[in-house]
Amino acid sequence: MKEYKTKEQKLKFYKSKEWKQLRLKVLERDNYECQECKRNGLVYTDNHNPDKHKRLDVDHLKEIENFPELALDIDNCEVKCVKCHNKKHNRFKFKKKNNKWNDEKW
Repeated sequence: MKEYKTKEQKLKFYKSKEWKQLRLKVLERDNYECQECKRNGLVYTDNHNPDKHKRLDVDHLKEIENFPELALDIDNCEVKCVKCHNKKHNRFKFKKKNNKWNDEKW
């Protein structure tokens, strides 16, 4: 079984023909809509643009480094917008903006 522990292993996987084909199938299955936004009553779509670096990602529900056997399992994948995908992986600190003033003073 293949491993996807290192950055190089993951990069090779995500550039593979098999992944690119699966990714398109997942985008089509999920109607090019972020499934996380959809669960929260929002709709986020990218007008059927399958280009990887636009606004939609295909996310592994169970990460390939921990579950390499599910790397190409369509049931382990779903479409997420870049914002939801980054939030899931804690890539950026999602902080609420502080007001410039204290509402209690008003």
